[in-house]
Formats: sequence, structure tokens, C-alpha cells
Amino acid sequence: MPLIVTDFSWTQTDSTVYISVPLKGATAGKVDILSTDEYIKVHYPPYLFEAFLFEPVDDVKSTARVGNGAAVISLPKRTNKVWEHLMLATNDKEKKKEIRERALLKYQEKLSLESKSKAEKQHADKKYALETMMKLEQEERESIQKMKDTEREKTTAELAAWQLRQKQKSEEEAQQKLQNKVKAVTEKQEKGCSDGGKVKLNPRGHSAGNSRKKQADLPAPRHAGNIQVTFTPRVFPTALRESRVAEEEEWLQKQAESRRAVNADVEELKDLKEEQRNPDWLKDKGDKCFVTGDYLGAVNAYSLAIRLNRKIPALFSNRSACHLKLRNLHKAIEDSSQALDLLTPPVAANAAARVRAHVRRGSAFCQLQLYTEGLQDYQAALKIDPHSDALQADAQRLRDIIQGTAD
Repeated sequence: MPLIVTDFSWTQTDSTVYISVPLKGATAGKVDILSTDEYIKVHYPPYLFEAFLFEPVDDVKSTARVGNGAAVISLPKRTNKVWEHLMLATNDKEKKKEIRERALLKYQEKLSLESKSKAEKQHADKKYALETMMKLEQEERESIQKMKDTEREKTTAELAAWQLRQKQKSEEEAQQKLQNKVKAVTEKQEKGCSDGGKVKLNPRGHSAGNSRKKQADLPAPRHAGNIQVTFTPRVFPTALRESRVAEEEEWLQKQAESRRAVNADVEELKDLKEEQRNPDWLKDKGDKCFVTGDYLGAVNAYSLAIRLNRKIPALFSNRSACHLKLRNLHKAIEDSSQALDLLTPPVAANAAARVRAHVRRGSAFCQLQLYTEGLQDYQAALKIDPHSDALQADAQRLRDIIQGTAD
């Protein structure tokens, strides 16, 4: 049974009631105060103060201060008048119980509304902060993209100007050579005429004697024939029962065919230089752009190489890595799948390339929150390289996410 506090004091004005409850040595952290429009409770074990108010008060504007050994409660009145008593003059326990339960229910509703309002405010603040952050990141990306576009346009203009200068220089050199050749022929003809006509010139400006002498010095034509070439047979260290000679020979044959499958007859590619029509040169160019962080430049280089030759799997795999960096996730999945289609049959020579393609496609699936599809690719990579600690850790993390046990 709590000890009922009776040595409280109260005062009033026409608009406010003030109640002072002694705390009897209790600290502020142990004082529980409940206030509604018709009921006040101050509980600090083992003491309890209850007040069933004489008139309703405005519980929204009510305040309580704890300090100096007392709890002072300020209760604004709903009607400006002087109360005859602080509490109801009744001993009806049922009525008091009803008031107490009603007050407790109102207090719980008030706490629920405050909690809901606080949660909504936190959600709104978090949403505003997230929108602000996304806006700043978007502005930063646009600024970086604008700088890249400006630099790319500048580089393109400089390259076009350099190509024009080179073309003009080549034309001037060709013109100069032609003029020098004409001048030399003219001088030789004039020299022949000055010798009194002793030297007979042919239509090209050369003497007939010299022409016959040069013809006599020419070697006889070579005889046609065939040269037989034999190659050392390739030896595979694999045991005969596990041998994949046929698959490896097929892979080598596909690699050789892919190197010969260059499509240099594309109309818009004819103006490029010879090295710029070489898929290997373009692949190296794309690799250098990727290392320096110019992912768009790398994509352009790989795409041009793919237009020239669509049978080199490294071009699709490397472009997939660029699309991952640029968050073009569906394109990354498409390029990785194309690379895996070209990396057949599966042999030891293309094992590392297949692992990279599976990991890149799996990473794109995971970033799209398709964790099951991503796990399948990581498991496929693990079958190729089962001793990779990094692949095992990534696969286990995906299993935890799918099972809902991830931290």
C-alpha cells in the first residue's frame, strides 16, 4: 500500500491553480507525474499524491517542475473563476475509480499521439535529409558530367584539328614530291639536249641504252612451288581419362577465328586511321581509360572494337565492368552474358575470364536486389575457382541476406 501524501499546499488565481507536493527526499528521476483535465497523480515510491480536481483544467497547457524538494504543478483553468475546493468533496470509490481509469486512458492516448507525431516528424526529417542529399549528389554528378563533356569536346576538336593539319601536310608533301620529280625530269631532258643529241631518250626521259642495260641486269622469274610446313603437336598434361583436348582445340580455333573476323568495311569507320580500326588497339585504349576513371571513354572504345569484331569475349566483359561503374546495371548483365556465351567451350585457358564475367553479372544482379540470381552467378564462379576466399565470403553474405540473417 502506498503512503498517501496529505501535507501538500495549493493556491489559485482566477485563471490558474498551483499545487506544491513535497517529495520527501525523492530524486527527480524517480518522480512519476500524470496530469489530465480532471485528475492529477504524483507518485514517488512509497508516496502517492492524487487529486480529483474540482473543475476541469486545460491539460495541454499544464506544466510541472521538479526541484528544491517539491513538485510544483501549474494548471490553467478552463473558466476564470475561483474554486471553492481543490478536489471533489466525495468519498465515492466507484466514481474515483472511473475518473482514474478515464484519466489513465486519456494519458495513454496522449502518449500514443505524441509518439506517432514524433515518429512522423523523424520520418519527415529523414526524408528531407535524404532528398537534400540526393539533390546535392545529382548536382555534383551533373557538374562532373559537364566537366567531362567539355573536356571531351575540347579533345575531339583538338584531334579533328590535328587530323586536318596532318592531311594538309601530307597533301603538301605529295605536291612537293611531284614538283621535284617533274623538275628532275625536265633538267635531265635539258641536259640530254645540251649534249648534242648523242643520247636518245625514251618517252619516260631515260636513254635507250640505259633501259636495255637495266633490262639485261634483271634476274629471271622465280619458279613456282609449295613449301610444306609441319607443326609440333600440342601436348596436354591432363590425364587421358580427364583429357579435354577436343574442347581446348575448339577454343583455340575459335580464338584464331575471332582474330580474323574483323569487319573494317563499316562506312562510318573508313575515315579512321589504321590503328583505330584495330580491335586490339581499341581494347588497350579502353583499358587505359578504365584505369584513369574515364568509364564513358572506355565504353566508347570497347563499343567501337565490338563493331569491328563481335567475337572477342574480353571486349564484352570489360564493357560490362564499365557499365557497373556507371550504374548501367541491365547493360552490365547483358554484356556479361554475351561474354559467357563466347567463352565456350569451358576450358582452363578461359577459366579466369569466366570467373570475372560471372562475378560482374552477379554484382549487377545484387545491386538490383535480385540476390537469388546474384548468388547463382557467385556459385558458378566458385565452381570454377573453389579456393577463392573472397568468392566464398561474398556467396555466404548473399545466403545470409536471402535467409534474413544478415547484420
